[in-house]
Amino acid sequence: MTHALIVIDMQFDFCPGGALAVAGGDRIIDGINARMADFGAVILTQDWHPAGHSSFASSHPGAQPMDVTEMPYGPQILWPDHCVQGSTGAQFHSGLNRDKADMILRKGVNPAIDSYSAFFENDHQTPTGLHGYLQTRDIGTLTLVGLALDFCVNFSALDAARLGYDVRVDMALSRGIDTGGSMGAALDGMRAAGVALSGG
Repeated sequence: MTHALIVIDMQFDFCPGGALAVAGGDRIIDGINARMADFGAVILTQDWHPAGHSSFASSHPGAQPMDVTEMPYGPQILWPDHCVQGSTGAQFHSGLNRDKADMILRKGVNPAIDSYSAFFENDHQTPTGLHGYLQTRDIGTLTLVGLALDFCVNFSALDAARLGYDVRVDMALSRGIDTGGSMGAALDGMRAAGVALSGG
């Protein structure tokens, strides 16, 4: 019961055909479902942006998706509008087994700041509440899977390691975007933080 599976952002907009599609993102769903029975707890995260979120390129006149801008909390990649609250794209992929979830955590709800990590918004200070939940359950070991490996999975893994968890990332059940060398940087950073990478 002390080992949790954290399933990151398995939503329509991150799967093929979605607004911010990750190649092969839908191919890992069956494997994720199969692993759920192996853990004492399953947590699903869900990107849940209000319309006009500050991380959307459309909120910055003249900007294009994948441009980088400077926000009060640091550099921010500007994304296509995605996972807008209440939209079809924001829903979990229909193939994902949501019935096994002990908790569903919505992130990115503050229009002024993005939130890649399941633990903190992108200022690395504002908590989502997940750490407190895991502490009350006496959960010390985490396996992370989902989308996208080089962003939300990566940031979640780094924060979890910084908080003292034993962190594993199953790369066979994760897929990445890989923009501007983000995949290599993410893998190097996770290894340096002591995150165990498997299945790659």
